[in-house]
Amino acid sequence: MIYPKEEVLNGAAKAAETGQPPTNVRRMVLGLTVAAYMITYMDRVVMSAAVPSIQKEFGFSLITMGWIISSFRWAYAIFQIPGGWLGDRFGPRRTMSAIVFWWSVFTSLTTQAWSAVSMVVIRFLFGIGEAGAFPIATRSLSRWVLPAERGFVQGLTHAGSRLGAALTPPLVVFLLLRYGWRTPFILFGLLGLTWAAVWHWYYRDTPAEHKSVNAAERELLGGSPASPSRVAGRGVPWKAILSSPQMWTISAMYFCYAYSIDFYLSWFPKYLNAARGLSLEAMGLYASVPLIAGTAGDLLGGWISDIWLKRSGQITRSRRTVAICGFLLAAACVWPAYQSPNAVTSVLFSGLVMFGLEVTVGVSWALTMDIGGEFAGSVSAVMNTCGNLGGALASALVAYFVEMFGWHMPFLTIGVLSVAGALLFLRIDAEKRIAFDLQTS
Repeated sequence: MIYPKEEVLNGAAKAAETGQPPTNVRRMVLGLTVAAYMITYMDRVVMSAAVPSIQKEFGFSLITMGWIISSFRWAYAIFQIPGGWLGDRFGPRRTMSAIVFWWSVFTSLTTQAWSAVSMVVIRFLFGIGEAGAFPIATRSLSRWVLPAERGFVQGLTHAGSRLGAALTPPLVVFLLLRYGWRTPFILFGLLGLTWAAVWHWYYRDTPAEHKSVNAAERELLGGSPASPSRVAGRGVPWKAILSSPQMWTISAMYFCYAYSIDFYLSWFPKYLNAARGLSLEAMGLYASVPLIAGTAGDLLGGWISDIWLKRSGQITRSRRTVAICGFLLAAACVWPAYQSPNAVTSVLFSGLVMFGLEVTVGVSWALTMDIGGEFAGSVSAVMNTCGNLGGALASALVAYFVEMFGWHMPFLTIGVLSVAGALLFLRIDAEKRIAFDLQTS
């Protein structure tokens, strides 16, 4: 087996032979992808930040809001695999442009809801569009990222999403206090439409297709002037993917992560407002703290994993150890986050929980590239489907748990699932790629 460290050295040597420095189109592609991740989370977190205002206008109960929030999650989970398939089948350029256009329209249309049912339908349609974002983005990067940079790149992209989420609550509160809760939905929708146009204009499915890529960058990325996508127009080998035991272990691990993270994305602002008694202004500020900590966790987790990998060549150990430490940190800090009588201390411990959970993310998505190769979009879609089934359950169940048991139950659940995620990672082998039979796929 050729380790990523060797692949990077070989690619760099070939690039040096061209006699010219490589262009930086891959950096622009990465920047656009990070921006897309930011927009995805801005568009979904805007709802959680607006919950108190929407409840006040429509008179929705906590459980009704739970179903409205979870309608996005159910669509997001159900359409992960179709979204990943679209990216692998038709290429990221066309599919990413189309889905961002779709969900941006429904982000803005949220303002036209007139009842709980209409809001559920609109948010469900919004979720259908966002479902393909991460699998297709992973596929879009598979030909533009060096193997030994996968952990850092996946950490960076997910850090972008968490940064977008962190910026959203205070921004939404600022806008809704001055212009009403509908304004941020409209503005965020317009931002997504702009991104879709830029992506379709600039991005190409392979370096060979991009006119601005020179020979040195093409060689660095392991391509040649006539190296089209090897799977373009070819069926996805679902049998190999779905029959892989490791695929399901990774998916179960991601279920634990996604259920836990959804509380901080969907319910933490409401918790601060209802259980800690914070005003809307303070809620918007403090709700961002765990998300900022999560941004740091995304960057650090992927970076440490890749540094370890480059120095040792041990893919499995570099992925596994970092992720297990992240899960255990989250498990250790979640109960103090609830028990602390001081709101500021509670928020700081919640920041450590989010940091620990997000340390695992870059590693998890790098795994889909490690074991999925050209079919990373479909492999990541399966993982993200199971993860977001957890997120969908959390969106609805938290409301019931709070009504029946109080706010301590969501925190206790996160602790248990974090320990489970660490145990599952002990069984994951990043060097064991899924065996695809391309002749029969």
